[in-house]
Amino acid sequence: MQYSAPIDGFRLAYERSGSGPSVVLLHGWPGDHTDWDQLVPRLSEVADVLAPDLRGFGQSDKHEADPEEIYSARGQARAVAALLDELGLKDAVVAGYDVGGAVSQMLAERRPDLVKALVVSPHLPGAGKRVLELEPVREFWYTSFHQLDLARQLIDGNRDAVRAYLRHFWSHWSGPNYIVDEKRIDHLVKVYAAPGAFVASINWYRTSSSNPVTAFATESKPSPGERIATPTTVLWEDQDPIFPFKWSDQLDAFFQDYTLERLSGSGHFTPLEATDRFAEAIKQRLPNAPGVAERNKASTSPAKQKRRSPTGAVSSA
Repeated sequence: MQYSAPIDGFRLAYERSGSGPSVVLLHGWPGDHTDWDQLVPRLSEVADVLAPDLRGFGQSDKHEADPEEIYSARGQARAVAALLDELGLKDAVVAGYDVGGAVSQMLAERRPDLVKALVVSPHLPGAGKRVLELEPVREFWYTSFHQLDLARQLIDGNRDAVRAYLRHFWSHWSGPNYIVDEKRIDHLVKVYAAPGAFVASINWYRTSSSNPVTAFATESKPSPGERIATPTTVLWEDQDPIFPFKWSDQLDAFFQDYTLERLSGSGHFTPLEATDRFAEAIKQRLPNAPGVAERNKASTSPAKQKRRSPTGAVSSA
């Protein structure tokens, strides 16, 4: 892997392949840049593909630091922006899910010059106080556990505990047709079981803006002019126990121009569970990619997609 120059004292590790317009792929928890391994070959034929490990993940730096300053969506987006500036990249299609979805949106808000389009899966705004209802509270138990030093005592540096913990989420959050790849779990255990690595990864949840429960429970809708203006494709899975599809009903309040597609049968890990559709959605946002014009003209099922134009109208796409 290659490494960025330090920003805030932290380097980002990243993989880069292909040539053409820029694509940036931002992973989730509990994962790393290899979440995108199945997509990269599909994209590198038509794009310059950048897949970093976010701060505290994979091979990127994991120093102890104030989580709010360094590991929040703002801190992570600042690091990604600095990497893009260092590499001279702009007008990128930025794709992400889970942690990476939230960081992608923050990057588009704070550095719109770097982001041509977004392709994102939840973490997405709009749940509001529904996150405090019984079923979401039962699912989001881990966000409270991650606040405790007990998480470090029980899991950090303990390979068996790391394996059991990560495997729970890869099994529970995935859709009914996804088979957990034991080789993938082996890789993630190697990454997350290093001393300090697990705690570094959960620093994301130790911030007010990134912890899903506190963020959703206190979220407020922006004014119309403050909604994300970047053209956005939302791929929302319908078998995700922590981000139910019904929470997509508030996207109008947060995005000016978006397309929503329901990923039937897919769970939380969209790059691995809906690989072809995710790759195609990214390609459709690339300029001058082969076949894009034809694909954009092709009709899709009205039951699966809707589009919100900058004027506010919502129509089938």
